Amino acid sequence: MKLINIGFGNLVSSDKLVAVVAPDSAPVKRIVQEAKTNGLLIDATCGRKCKSVLINDSNHVVLSAVSCETIQNRAEESEEKDEQ
Repeated sequence: MKLINIGFGNLVSSDKLVAVVAPDSAPVKRIVQEAKTNGLLIDATCGRKCKSVLINDSNHVVLSAVSCETIQNRAEESEEKDEQ
């Protein structure tokens, strides 16, 4: 199991991630709202502005204050470490 740092000491499993998307579009806002009403939303922003939304295979939605590009770079770094 590979863990990715999504900011402020919070980690998610890269094996469970389906998508990392920006929170700006209306469909993503709808996904976040549905997850909130279903009790599947995890807010890992620590009170800061949401910059990315992570969608897991279990339909859990995680909000992060770290940008999508930063999460991508951290995921690639963890894959490189595992290969070595």
